[in-house]
Amino acid sequence: MSPEAARDPGLQPERTSLAWRRTLLALVVADLLIWRSWALAASRGGAPGPVDYLGVCALVAVAATVVLGLCVLVRGHELRRSSVAPPAALLRWSAAAVVGLASSAVAAVALGH
Repeated sequence: MSPEAARDPGLQPERTSLAWRRTLLALVVADLLIWRSWALAASRGGAPGPVDYLGVCALVAVAATVVLGLCVLVRGHELRRSSVAPPAALLRWSAAAVVGLASSAVAAVALGH
């Protein structure tokens, strides 16, 4: 008997799916905080220069959240069918979305003061 045939995934696919959803929820909260910061800055008169950098941060944040949401959907469908490892491209897109959102959060905090 091969090791793969004897392996029982148990609840691992469900726990992994929940972890992806928790990560998405945390990123949505960070996204909302960036949008709130942008809205507050806009109500105080907006950006002093020609480029609204907080708006750029908000745009990057929402794009990153959408990309990660799609990654969560794809991975959720994969986990319901089998418990194979996620494709490398999915992990790359997820990592890029997390880095993009983290960068925009740091920039929004720095621009907010």
